[in-house]
Amino acid sequence: MLFLCCRAKVTFGLNALIGRKESETEKTLWVGDWYSHNARDLMRYTISKGYKIDSYELGNELCGVGVSARIEAKQYAKDMATLKNLVKEMYPNPKTQPKVLGPGGFYDKKWFDTFLDASGHDVIDGVTHHIYNLGPGNNPDVVRRVQDPFFLTQIAQTFKDVSNAIDKFAPWSGAWVSESGGAYNSGGQLVSYTFAFGFWYLDQLGMTSVYNHKVYCRQALTGANYALLNTTTFIPNPDYYGALLWHRVMGSKVLSVTHKGSPYLRVYSHCAKKEPGVSFVFINLSKNTSFEIDLFHDLNLNGGSPNFEFKGRKEREEYHLTPKDGNILSRVVLLNGTPLELLVSLEIPELKPKLVDGLKPISIVAHSIAFVTIRDFNAPACS
Repeated sequence: MLFLCCRAKVTFGLNALIGRKESETEKTLWVGDWYSHNARDLMRYTISKGYKIDSYELGNELCGVGVSARIEAKQYAKDMATLKNLVKEMYPNPKTQPKVLGPGGFYDKKWFDTFLDASGHDVIDGVTHHIYNLGPGNNPDVVRRVQDPFFLTQIAQTFKDVSNAIDKFAPWSGAWVSESGGAYNSGGQLVSYTFAFGFWYLDQLGMTSVYNHKVYCRQALTGANYALLNTTTFIPNPDYYGALLWHRVMGSKVLSVTHKGSPYLRVYSHCAKKEPGVSFVFINLSKNTSFEIDLFHDLNLNGGSPNFEFKGRKEREEYHLTPKDGNILSRVVLLNGTPLELLVSLEIPELKPKLVDGLKPISIVAHSIAFVTIRDFNAPACS
């Protein structure tokens, strides 16, 4: 009922080790073909109940060197083909056929290239990988890392490599981050459920979009330190509101944007979720520096006139997120200066933007995140 009420898309993870046995000569390596009978029974049951499954993912963290266990790339590709054939058999209507995802683990170039090359045409619909680039959750350095633009940028190479591998070996597919909690082992203690984690999280959403990722799955809705909801009260943590604003403001078309300011100011741009216009997210990692941002036509862009039109006559819609009392380790986030708290009815409060004169600079205060939509910014990609 929860999934139906929220119109959630469900991906079901399948056990990829069933039917195999551990190698007698190589520790942690599992050999043999995947046993698909249990998956068939599960599909038959869900179909009989009328449950809608968006996708099936085979395995969890078994690629590359694996986590406790691993499978060779060519064997995994063979098993993915088995899953694809099973899905086609059980869901013969292409319009309602669930997608097939894999391998659901950490990126390893040699392993991924071999896996994608051997998987066969149109077998894998989503190439899934996991990201925990902040290190272990008990590392006291996590809070520094989420504010360090140079550290945050390092993971961009992984996103780029995954995207390039798909372009080369499986262009019919798409890149997914199917699990990401920032810091592994249940998230960063005293950090993951605070305002500070939004620096990492929203930067990841922007960065993966730039590198043509189609889906980003956050670990987790509830449970452990990195939950979007308090695990005891189910009251939303700050990242819940960041994700909600992203969903409401940022459209699916990604735009290229650059700035010549400090590396501590991160900026991403999409077509607005609700037309017309363009939306931006600004992430100010700096503790002490505020930024005033002017938007303008760059007449030197590509040696000619810009391919967009910015008028600035209409009022901008701005959502500024800041931590309570200026403490980035606070569990309370302010929207345009007002604490975001559940209503007496336990419903999410209305998220209202403030309207700002479109000709004035955009002001991004220290240690803050801002979503800005400009309705009279006309980009051809958004039409």
